Amino acid sequence: MLQSPEVAQAPLAVVLLSGGLDSMVCAGLAKEQGFRVLALTIDYNQRHRIELDAARVIAERVGVERHVILPLDLRQFGGSALTADIDVPKDGVGDDIPVTYVPARNLVFLSLALAWAEAAGSKDLFIGVNALDYSGYPDCRPEFVQGFEGLARIATKIGSEGGTVTVHAPLQHLKKSRIAQEAARLGLDAGQSWSCYDPLTDGRACGVCDSCRLRRAGFEEAGLNDGTRYSD
Repeated sequence: MLQSPEVAQAPLAVVLLSGGLDSMVCAGLAKEQGFRVLALTIDYNQRHRIELDAARVIAERVGVERHVILPLDLRQFGGSALTADIDVPKDGVGDDIPVTYVPARNLVFLSLALAWAEAAGSKDLFIGVNALDYSGYPDCRPEFVQGFEGLARIATKIGSEGGTVTVHAPLQHLKKSRIAQEAARLGLDAGQSWSCYDPLTDGRACGVCDSCRLRRAGFEEAGLNDGTRYSD
């Protein structure tokens, strides 16, 4: 099917689409802002591989121009409860960086998104990082996003020719309840997204890992239906 001239001339953006709620909303916001979306999902052999299925569903629902699921086996490195045989903590969100942090994950993922963006002629990246209701990962902070934009300026052909790369982090300062409301406003089915780090074999979410706790609290505060089947 041929694209209309208006759509064909719209700018391209590469959206990191994990399959989680935040990345779903990010993709929806990119579309709302008039971008044609290239969705990048990284299959890093994570414990919660069910999120890859969610990413496929979301990509189709949002109507992305192209969806790439890129294999990158971070289990070869380990160092995280998501990529090694380490128990996922279930005691609640603490003050320290939890073992679910995957070393340099967002740095690696944004680098790959930047590579695709440059190849596709795009100067815009979207990532669903959040610095309010989150587990304390260092690569979710505003300083990280700003630092990566600076790195992109000196690491790319775009930058060497005087251009800039913009890393959009539209959820950076939103509470999880507000993100849930944004999903509803955009007409997205939150139940199609996946958040749990330690899913049960029957497909239910554990309900008590950090990600489940933050998601449940956000939807409860927003007064919205979560759409997730929990174990309790």
